[in-house]
Amino acid sequence: MKIEIWSDVVCPWCYIGKRRIENALAEFAHADEVEVHWRSYQLDPGAPVVPTEKTGAMLARKYGQSPDGAKQMQDRVEAVAAEEGLVYRLSETMHLNTVDAHRVIHLAHEQGGNELQGEVKEALLKAYFTEARNVADHEVLREVAVAAGLDAARVDEVLAGSEFTAHVYADVEQAQAYGATGVPFFVIDEKYGVSGAQPTEVFSQVLEKAWSESRPKIEVLATGADSGEECGPDGCAI
Repeated sequence: MKIEIWSDVVCPWCYIGKRRIENALAEFAHADEVEVHWRSYQLDPGAPVVPTEKTGAMLARKYGQSPDGAKQMQDRVEAVAAEEGLVYRLSETMHLNTVDAHRVIHLAHEQGGNELQGEVKEALLKAYFTEARNVADHEVLREVAVAAGLDAARVDEVLAGSEFTAHVYADVEQAQAYGATGVPFFVIDEKYGVSGAQPTEVFSQVLEKAWSESRPKIEVLATGADSGEECGPDGCAI
């Protein structure tokens, strides 16, 4: 079974959603047969590559809130994150562009498949939300990516050019084609879409439904005394 997750590394609900789907998978009997693939999405493609203001100031401006009002919004999200074991420092995060972070995540998939991609995704989310680092800065991206297992030379090569940019835009277009208007957005087996950081229980229900429908059980109409002659593990009755 395949799970594709569209998210942005500066989306607080995306990190929360990541923990919740992971919790659901931890309880899922067939988790070892599930493939998780991360897709790119930019909440604000026009955000500056060199950040100039904190996220709180941007939120206040965008939603017409006072600084205190924006802080209250962030405090509420931090409280939800804490319930999932995540420590957020939203008052210190900067409003920034994430296209290069997404390009590094695509590089991770090229180098190590879904497993390494997931590790780099986690490292970047942690760097931004827990450590309040500037994940638009190439030095920060290089440090985080290499620490997570990427080849330093390839990271430098990607960051110096535009490699994987088309992949980022293609992911965004696919999300829009699916009807996603925000992230996180989860697609299971290209059949079921789940929007938002739903409770773990919701993800568990969708996983079970997708699994059962992709592997339907055959109804046996004749069993026991009504069944025909057959051979079994112990041989054939003659």
